[in-house]
Amino acid sequence: MGHDHHHSHAATGNIAVAFFVNAGFALVELVGGLWTNSIAILSDAFHDFGDSLSLAVAWRLQKVSERGSDASYTYGYRRFALLGALFISAVLLVGSVFIIQACIERLIAPQEPNAGGMLGLAIFGIAVNGFAALRLHKGGSISERAVMLHMMEDVLGWLAVLVVSVVMLFAEVPILDPLLSIGISGWVLWNVWRNLRATFRVLLQHVPSGVDAGRLEREIGGVPGVESIHDLHLWSLDGERHIGTLHAVVAAESGTDDRRRIRQSIREICRENGIEHATIELETSGEDCDLADCSGKRK
Repeated sequence: MGHDHHHSHAATGNIAVAFFVNAGFALVELVGGLWTNSIAILSDAFHDFGDSLSLAVAWRLQKVSERGSDASYTYGYRRFALLGALFISAVLLVGSVFIIQACIERLIAPQEPNAGGMLGLAIFGIAVNGFAALRLHKGGSISERAVMLHMMEDVLGWLAVLVVSVVMLFAEVPILDPLLSIGISGWVLWNVWRNLRATFRVLLQHVPSGVDAGRLEREIGGVPGVESIHDLHLWSLDGERHIGTLHAVVAAESGTDDRRRIRQSIREICRENGIEHATIELETSGEDCDLADCSGKRK
């Protein structure tokens, strides 16, 4: 649990950095966008103001997720971090749609932006957002990945602004500004979909990504003294900490030491397969399990 708490604190700190970088830079973008008359910069500024709100919510929820278990949440509060990931993804989704709409309007009525000002802001934007994205890239939580996606969107957006500004220093091609913004928004929408899919898989208790339930069952079934297993259930709390429960049938004549060895072997196999918390129930052959699964069928 010490490692879990350390990682959770690190995730909270990473999201806090992203919030302050995002909120501060949004002000710079707003001024810079008005000065340069760039739709890419202005749209990103308004986009970032909305994201600052979502990052604040994610920061708070990530902080809540650090709490341990209590009488109300016996597994702890780790799933609260998923709510932050959902909120950020929703804001990115809505923001990208509005940006694409603004870009289409600019394509219909092109306007010449200030290429020199765009170039300076682009270099500054790449440096600031790149720092935050690199820090978040080290995190493994779904919430951190959602925030990192936002920061990477900003890095790519400023790379696009850099390219556009350099081209327009030598040629008048104002439609490049909205065209590249549309391309970046499309990339963001695709990745938002992927992150939302991963989040909903966790919420719906899908077998954790990277865990092979069939392989786990075979390895546990191969433990000396285990005759069979049933009621194997696997899920994840937050995309990182995985949970498992199972019933293992052992010989009726097995003693206390045998059962301790079997339980220890099963728990070690679970850890090797990414299951950090395993609940193991041993039964003797011929014993009535008296357990029904969610469909009502007897196991």
